[in-house]
Amino acid sequence: MRSIRVETSTATILLTEEPAPKVRDRQTGEIAKDAVSGEALMRISVVYIQDGESSLVQVTIPESGVSEGLVLGAPVALPGLVARPWESVFNGQQRHGIAFRAAAVTTAAFPVTAGA
Repeated sequence: MRSIRVETSTATILLTEEPAPKVRDRQTGEIAKDAVSGEALMRISVVYIQDGESSLVQVTIPESGVSEGLVLGAPVALPGLVARPWESVFNGQQRHGIAFRAAAVTTAAFPVTAGA
C-alpha cells in the first residue's frame, strides 16, 4: 500500500509514552523487525497538535532512530513521518486504520508563538 508523507513543520508533537519495543506476537513476546533491514522496531505515543486540533498517535521507529534525552511531555520531532492505511481480517472481523512510521524521534523545542 502507498505511504503518505505527513507534513510536521507547523505541528507541535509531544511525547506521551517512552520508546518501547514493538511486539509482533503477544503470545511469544517476539519483537517486530523491519522487513528490509531486520532492525528491531520501537513504538512511541505522541500528541500531534495542529491547527487547534490534537490527536493521540502511535508511531513506529527503528531502534537506531531513538535519540537520547527524550522526556515525557516534551516536544519531539519525527523526521520522515509517513502514514500508511491498512486493513486486515482478525477473528472473522474486518479491521482497518492508519499506521504511522518515522525514521527517528528526536528532541525538539516548543514553537515560538507570535507576540511571545
